[in-house]
Amino acid sequence: MAELQSPSSDQHATWRPPSPTSYLLQIGFVGLGRIGYLMARNLAQHCASNKFPPLLVWNRTLEKSENLLTALGQAKIRIAKDPEQVALECDVIITNLANDAAVKSIYQLFTAALTLTPPTHDKLFIESGTTYPSLAGELHIVMTSIPHSHFITCPVFGTPPIAEKAQLLLIMSGDYSSKKLAARLLVPAIGRKIMDLGENVEKAPAFKLLGNSMLMGSLEVLSEAYTLARKSGIATDNVHDLVKEILPSPGLIIYSDRMANDRFDASNGFALEGGIKDASHVRRLMTQYHSPMPVIDTVHQHLLTTRALQEQKEQNGEATFETLDISGFIAGTRVASGLDGFDKKDT
Repeated sequence: MAELQSPSSDQHATWRPPSPTSYLLQIGFVGLGRIGYLMARNLAQHCASNKFPPLLVWNRTLEKSENLLTALGQAKIRIAKDPEQVALECDVIITNLANDAAVKSIYQLFTAALTLTPPTHDKLFIESGTTYPSLAGELHIVMTSIPHSHFITCPVFGTPPIAEKAQLLLIMSGDYSSKKLAARLLVPAIGRKIMDLGENVEKAPAFKLLGNSMLMGSLEVLSEAYTLARKSGIATDNVHDLVKEILPSPGLIIYSDRMANDRFDASNGFALEGGIKDASHVRRLMTQYHSPMPVIDTVHQHLLTTRALQEQKEQNGEATFETLDISGFIAGTRVASGLDGFDKKDT
């Protein structure tokens, strides 16, 4: 059930879908990364089942758009020639991009297109990636200065397997009416629940960084425990069994398994580069609010060490994985203890 805050109260109120809109919305999706692709796929299927027009998608790498079209067909997917087409043709535009620079670039294209051809009816822009909070504030000012244009933030929590099942946790902030429309479109199409952080669009991105800091801090503890176990002669299987007993979080169990078995392939996970970006954002937020989080400083150090180790292996033609999962930052902990970073069997 989606929950949204009333604009006149800080208390959460159960949200119920409004009556259907008077016309069928054209929805667009920009950014088909590991999570974005699955979000777009599920949303396209939802649109088709509700007789909405085919989802209009754009991705920097055309192949991903073509793969989605091949998987779902022309009745569910259309490929835009550029981001500007998405901004001009769609009523609701969802972006899910890799980093702040990519977000800025795409929204600059949106702004240019809509300035040249001002919209004549309402448009809602939904940014769903993990960005620094102040960027959301900047985008809100720019987008809402365009006639009939609205902007909210909606970062998501969940791994690709969670996204696959449309079970993402959605974090929303922004204008109440816009969030209400977004909730009707996105739950249960791509997510299982909404947490509403109020009308300030910077709050949801800040909350997402807070959540990621919890995850990364937990992974640091796991990586240190696995490394100490290895040095003291305790089997990794025993450690993983203990994690399942005393830390029975599905996410932690998945990452524990990856650390225990050196399964550092990010094709179905969270890439190391994303972890570095998020840890950097959290550290910046810590500085802004004078709120130390020493574990994140350590996480950041181990992420950078792991990236350096991976780059060295790539240069030597020894890299095992094309893209390293964030769980691979256990390599930084191992190296600090005098062990091989990527081989748990090394003694």
